[in-house]
Amino acid sequence: MTKELLLSGRSRDGLYVLSQSSTTSLPQAFLSTRISTSADVWHRRLGHPSPRILHFLVSNKKMSCTSKYFDFNCSACPLGKSSRLSLKTTGHQTQGPLNLIFSDVWGPSPMLSSDRFHYFVIFVDAHTRFIWFYPLAAKSDVFTVFHRFQAQVERQFFLKIKSVQTDWGDEYRKLNTYFKIIGIHHRVICPHTHEQNGMVERCHRHIV
Repeated sequence: MTKELLLSGRSRDGLYVLSQSSTTSLPQAFLSTRISTSADVWHRRLGHPSPRILHFLVSNKKMSCTSKYFDFNCSACPLGKSSRLSLKTTGHQTQGPLNLIFSDVWGPSPMLSSDRFHYFVIFVDAHTRFIWFYPLAAKSDVFTVFHRFQAQVERQFFLKIKSVQTDWGDEYRKLNTYFKIIGIHHRVICPHTHEQNGMVERCHRHIV
C-alpha cells in the first residue's frame, strides 16, 4: 500500500528466486499480520495445511485469524491426499458360517519369533468375523496350514467351506488346484487392489 520496494532479484528459469542477498527488509515483509481473515481462507492460501498447523500459527501470533475453530470442511483435501479412489460396497451378505473365508499372509517379520516363525496367515469368516491365526516359518507352508484349518472348522461347525477369497500370491496358486478338485470356489482379487481384501487387511493391522 505504501509502494515500498520489499524485494528485488533476477529471474531464473522463469521464476524469481528469493535469496538472502536480495532482501531489503526483514523477513516479516512476506506476511502482513494486520489483515485478519478466516481460517478457511488461510487454509487455501497456505497450501491446505491441517487444522493443527493453523492453530499453531495463530497461537504463536504468526498470523491473525478471525475464526475461533479450525474444523473447516475442505473438499479439495481428501481428493488431493488420497492415494487411490475408494471402492463402493458390494452389498454382498453371507448366509452362514464358512460360506466365504478371507485369507492373507503377513510378513516377513523384522525379527523371528521364539519358535522361529517369520510369517503368519489368517483366515477370517465373512459371516461371524471370527479369525483363525497360524504362524508360518515360510510362505510355502500355507498349503499345509489350510488343510489343518479346513479339517478343524468343518468338523466343529458340521459345514463345508464354500468360497475362499485371496490374492494371487504364489502361496495360494497351489491351493487353487486343490480348490478345483474338492469344489471350493476360489475368489481372486484384482492385481494391486488390496482394498478388495479390506476385511483381512484390517485384521492384519489389528494383530500387528
